[in-house]
Amino acid sequence: MLQSITPTPAQALTREELLARAESMIPRLAARSADCEKARMAPRETVEEYADLGLLRICQPARYGGFDLGYDVMCEVIQTLARGCGSQAWVHMVLADNPLKLAAFSLEAQDEVWGRDSRARICVAIAAVGKAKRAPGGIVWTGLHGFSSGVDHADWVICGGNIIEEGKAPEGCFALIPTREIELIDDWHSVGLAGSGSKSFKVNDVFVPQHRVLSKKDYDAGTSPGTLFYTAPISKLPRGGVSAVSYTAVCVGVAEGFLQNYIDFTAPRKSRGNPVADQVGIQMGIGQGSAEIEAASRLYMGAVRETMEMLGRGETPSKLMGAQGKRNAAFACQLAMGAVQKLFNAAGGRALYLDGVLQRQFRDCFAAAAHHSVVWDGAAAEYGKTALAVANARLRN
Repeated sequence: MLQSITPTPAQALTREELLARAESMIPRLAARSADCEKARMAPRETVEEYADLGLLRICQPARYGGFDLGYDVMCEVIQTLARGCGSQAWVHMVLADNPLKLAAFSLEAQDEVWGRDSRARICVAIAAVGKAKRAPGGIVWTGLHGFSSGVDHADWVICGGNIIEEGKAPEGCFALIPTREIELIDDWHSVGLAGSGSKSFKVNDVFVPQHRVLSKKDYDAGTSPGTLFYTAPISKLPRGGVSAVSYTAVCVGVAEGFLQNYIDFTAPRKSRGNPVADQVGIQMGIGQGSAEIEAASRLYMGAVRETMEMLGRGETPSKLMGAQGKRNAAFACQLAMGAVQKLFNAAGGRALYLDGVLQRQFRDCFAAAAHHSVVWDGAAAEYGKTALAVANARLRN
């Protein structure tokens, strides 16, 4: 058994410092975006720069050199980076968010990862496709896992699955496995976010010690070991509701970058010798599109800030509030996508060339909004169902 480490004080960065550092990266991310897409993975220099600038420690526990800041701060940083490149921002999103998932595991597991390297990077494949059988001291895990964004840069993966025992119902759990024990599958060929490197990987009969196994039931209920140990508000963030805003942060940030590039592209443009910028329809399109993108940003960010403020007061968000946060996250994506589509349609034929930035941002915006956590129909129905259940319970009382 590992000896629990002595906490190391961190030189914590403020929200303002982190945002300034993210802002400074935008030109470099934009310059790397075409090569990132061709390579189908984020450049290693980008990920190293994220680490060097402290952008991956936003929500990491202070016990292991992190900043224990709120999910809203992380989303602001993600949104800023996405103005430069959606794929590279997506990789930042998963690498900055996944410390929260590791922080739910036992301290022994956290010590094994962060006690040896506080900059260790964790990727996930949460879908419950893995199968495990019990073994002395732990489990043996097998699975084909998909959509593990940024896995090329990871030291560890967290896999979702079930422990299978004869005569018993499957027991949902997560397994923490070093990447040296997985087999990467180079299958990420996508129409959008192509540079996110969201590849699949195989795990074949790998032994996982018990301290690196986390009960899904405990995780969902907020009673996992790490959740009980930590006291920072971010450690109490419910998963599956308002936490969907991290995907929205990418979508909205890409839309913001698209808007600025569209304006720069359109301002000097001429059509048959006439300035396009003089067309009232173009001017109105920019006015409406910018309003929709700003509304999207305020809508999702308001939900996550309200949740973080509530957690800071020691209060627990209601189920309805969680559904509202997910609703806002999904509708913000709808607003961002709608604005980008209308502006792209007005950009003319030259915007269609594959060496242009607008077509890449157009595709990345739609790809970010395709994540199941922010699909509008599901989020809208979930909110409606929850609101009706709350109303019925109130009326019965």
